[in-house]
Amino acid sequence: MTKRRSRGDGGLHWDERRQRWIATVHLGFDARGKRIVKKGSGKTKTEAKNKLKEVLRDYEDGLAIAPSGYTVKDAVTDWLTYGLAGRDQRTKDTNASLSKNHVIPALGARKLRDLSAEDVDRWLAEKAETHSTRTLQAMRSCLNRAVKRAMARDKVKRNVVELCEIPEGRTGRPSKALTFAQAEAVLNAAANSPMYAYIVVSLLTGGRTEELRALTWDHVDLVGDPTATPAVPPHVAVWRSVRRTGDTKTRKSRRTLALPARCVDALKVQRERQGWQRLAAGARWQENGLVFASDVGTKLDSANVRRAFRTAVKGAEDIDPDEWTPRELRHSFVSLLSDNGLPLEEISRLVGHSSTAVTEEVYRKQIRPVIQSGATAMDGIFGGTQDEDQKP
Repeated sequence: MTKRRSRGDGGLHWDERRQRWIATVHLGFDARGKRIVKKGSGKTKTEAKNKLKEVLRDYEDGLAIAPSGYTVKDAVTDWLTYGLAGRDQRTKDTNASLSKNHVIPALGARKLRDLSAEDVDRWLAEKAETHSTRTLQAMRSCLNRAVKRAMARDKVKRNVVELCEIPEGRTGRPSKALTFAQAEAVLNAAANSPMYAYIVVSLLTGGRTEELRALTWDHVDLVGDPTATPAVPPHVAVWRSVRRTGDTKTRKSRRTLALPARCVDALKVQRERQGWQRLAAGARWQENGLVFASDVGTKLDSANVRRAFRTAVKGAEDIDPDEWTPRELRHSFVSLLSDNGLPLEEISRLVGHSSTAVTEEVYRKQIRPVIQSGATAMDGIFGGTQDEDQKP
C-alpha cells in the first residue's frame, strides 16, 4: 500500500496541458498572508522531484529564484543597461561591442544557472586563437561583471567566471620607438603639416595623446620668467586629459614640463596658424581654447589624430606610416632619453608614471638594458683599466 505523504510534503501531479510532471511543496505564508508555493517540473516524476529539490535548496540559501529561462544574454543585457551608469560613453560603447560581438553569440543562449567553468574555459580558449590577451581580459571582464551583478540580485548562486584563468592570446603588434635618425626624418617630413606642433610636443615632452588633445593655451607659457629666482623657463602644464572627469591618468601624471626650444618655436607657429583657422571658419568657429583642435575649434578624437599623423609622416625615410601610431612618439621620447643616459627615475617623472616599475614594465624594450652606473663607480673607486689589470 502506497504511503500517504505527510502534511507539508507537497504533491506530485501530471499537467496535461504542459505534458509534464509537476512537483509542489507549501512552505507556509509570507508577510501578506499569501501561501508560499515552490514548484519543479520535468518529463518524469524523478526529474520533477529533483528540480524541486534545487528550488528548495536555493530557497533555504536565501536566494530569490530566477526564472528558469534566465540566460547569460539576459544577465549581460541587464548589466549593459543598468550596470554602467555614470561611465564615460566610450566605455559603454566598448563594453557593448565586446558583449554583443563576443560574449552573447557564444554563451548568450546558455541558462545562467547552467553556465559552468568548462563553458567559460572553452569559450576563452577559442577566442585566444584569434585575439590578444588584453582583448581576452576585456571579454572576460564583461562576462564576469554581468554574472557578478546577477549573483548580487540572487539570480545565480555563484560566479563561475571568477574561477577561470585567462589563456595567453595571440601576440599583438609590439610597440616600438623611433631612432634618432627616424625621429629627425619624421620631424622633417611633417614640417609643413598642421600636425607638426603636435608631433614636436609629443616627441619632445612625452605627453600622452589624451593629455595633448585636452591641452589649452592657458596652460602653455611660451615666455617663462627669466628674471625670477630661480628662472622659470617656457613650460606646459599637463593637468588635464580627455577622460570623462578631465583628470590625468594618475596623480603623478599631473606635472609641469619645461619646453625645449623646438617646442616653443612650433607652438608659436601653431598659435598663428590657429588664428588664420579662426578667421577662415568665421561663425562656425567654436572657441574652446584648445592648442590642438579641428578646423572649427572642436576637440580632436583619437581617430582624427591617428589619421592626421599618418598623413603628416608620409615621405619620411625608413618610415611606413601604416605601421606607426601617435602614442609611439611617447615611446620614442623614453627611448631617446634612455639612450642618452638619463636615469630611469628622471624619465619616470617626465612621463608621469606612478613609479619606475611602471616605466620599466611598459617601456621595457625602450629602456637601455645595460646598467652602467655600478661599473663606472667601481672604476672610479679602484681605478685602472682592463689592459692594466691584465699586466703581470
